[in-house]
Amino acid sequence: MTVLRQKMADALQLAGMSERTQQCYLREVGLVAKFHAKPPDQLTQEDLRAYLLHRKNVAHLAPASMRICYAGIKFFYRNVVVRDWPILDLIRGEHEHKLPVVLSVEEVHRIIESTTTFHNRVYFATLYSCGLRLHEGLNLQVADIHTDRSMLHVHRGKGATDRMVPLPNRTLSLLREYWCVFRSNRPPNPEQIGRVIRDKAAGGRSEATLELFS
Repeated sequence: MTVLRQKMADALQLAGMSERTQQCYLREVGLVAKFHAKPPDQLTQEDLRAYLLHRKNVAHLAPASMRICYAGIKFFYRNVVVRDWPILDLIRGEHEHKLPVVLSVEEVHRIIESTTTFHNRVYFATLYSCGLRLHEGLNLQVADIHTDRSMLHVHRGKGATDRMVPLPNRTLSLLREYWCVFRSNRPPNPEQIGRVIRDKAAGGRSEATLELFS
């Protein structure tokens, strides 16, 4: 890790950014440096303008990806290598206003039943029944399961916030069975998530993603 990258990583931690956000922001600054083949502290405002227009008009990044791109670059040039550039105030990410695609109960059941391994089935069932996001399910541990209250402790969810969610008895039974088989403190780690959802379970619907579970 370069000195400049470490400096940004330290600033991100001090700003209280989640680990995932830190990785995204570091990646965005790395991409702009790679695009111009020189360190980000040597870039000019015109270099940055050319890069952002390329990402928007040539690479055709989705609005959500452009927002991450803008946020990472703004953080770097306002907190790590400080630049008083008007373009930093100019750039704004577009916000889409789309209704989410909602899978039916039958489609969700097909997703769970189409898994070929037991640990994948337990993972999907836990996500759906408890309303968890992908990373929340991956980070669960045995200590997070409160059997006496039938609750699940979710750590560092959206906005780095903890919360408690109801744990259905059927899901608890599945998790107990998983533990008896694998004796693992970690939850099942799913394989080829996108393929399972789109190709096998959701009838090839390209818009179907894991976020539709929660």
